Amino acid sequence: MNLPVFAVADIERAATADLVLDTVRDALTAHAHGRTTVPPPLHLQFPDADGDCHVKAGWVTDAPSFTVKIATGFYRNPRTGLPSNHGLVCVVSARTGQVQAILDDKGLLTAWRTAAAGALTTHAMARPDATTLAVFGTGEQARLQVEWLARLRPISTVLVHGRSEDRARALCGEFTARGLPARPASAEEAAGADMVVTTTPAAAPVLDAAHVRDGAHVTGIGTDMPHKNELPPALFGRAALIATDDHEQCLHHGDFGHAVRAGTADSGADTPIGLLLDKPVERPDDAITVGDLTGVGALDAAVASAVLRELVV
Repeated sequence: MNLPVFAVADIERAATADLVLDTVRDALTAHAHGRTTVPPPLHLQFPDADGDCHVKAGWVTDAPSFTVKIATGFYRNPRTGLPSNHGLVCVVSARTGQVQAILDDKGLLTAWRTAAAGALTTHAMARPDATTLAVFGTGEQARLQVEWLARLRPISTVLVHGRSEDRARALCGEFTARGLPARPASAEEAAGADMVVTTTPAAAPVLDAAHVRDGAHVTGIGTDMPHKNELPPALFGRAALIATDDHEQCLHHGDFGHAVRAGTADSGADTPIGLLLDKPVERPDDAITVGDLTGVGALDAAVASAVLRELVV
């Protein structure tokens, strides 16, 4: 039997935004209720190339297939015209163990499930009347987080903070062309937005906790390996509600874990994000809320399986 290999163009046609959002929501909820199997991720670092790789596997209970995913981030690639992220997903039968297909998505499904998880988290945890959004970072995920959140709620202004002013201005131009008024901002100004999303491979916090104002929500999505750290531990000390996509992963290598080790948060202070998607979040208007996402293999499994079903119809 020839093993089906699906390329990016095929996957893009099958993976609609609604499909990905609905699938990620259901998978986060299933994970929160213990209906998934997710082993610890495998991490590799390549310091000389400013690169990293993680391998994640996952299965949603009773699903007919599971997945093993390879995802890489090599952050100097844009200098030579290559994308930072790459990868593929292997879909395997949970009944026979046979490989069903390879989704040669070049990291696309990882990017989209991350965008969906971030958008769902920010939308669920932010104040209903929050409209200003700041994004730290200027890469693909920065763009996706803004665009996917805009599918779920109105955004009045986008503030972009990045190490490169030129890239920040270019990204603002993309947002404005899509009808999302945007402008570059300092780290202090960006941290003061209603909603803040960090999308960087930073090894040290990218914002000051004191600059986050009461009533704001912050989602960190870049700390997916032990050497990374985007959100300051002090921010978790100010938070009235902390949500994580996976408790053990976030303790091991998430920003939540950095806060626990720094003594600014208790190890049991977090709530599974999937539970918050089940019902509206109760939050005082002046409360700070924080979401820590490290990437869950069960989400990759659910999205890849949903896309494969569309591809083989």
